Amino acid sequence: MSVLTGLTKSGSAWKPKFMTNIDQDVCLNCSRFAQICDRDVLNLQPMNKFGEFIDEDDDKIKLQAMTIANPENCADCQACVSIWDKFPTYVPLPA
Repeated sequence: MSVLTGLTKSGSAWKPKFMTNIDQDVCLNCSRFAQICDRDVLNLQPMNKFGEFIDEDDDKIKLQAMTIANPENCADCQACVSIWDKFPTYVPLPA
């Protein structure tokens, strides 16, 4: 499968990778990733005690889960990876 390839300023090939998945088994849902992402890709989504997503105004909020709210905004800056490299999954886009 061929993937999208760009060029760096020096002319070297570069294959950008974009966030596609959050491993909820290792995510601590601490909000650091949403805070470091200045492109509004990530968001903490409130959940009830059954693990179902609920409205932010609901008084039954028990947990929060990190979600990829706006994947189209990911710019491959990997700021989130600089905090913890086990957190997101990045893959190149098909060409």
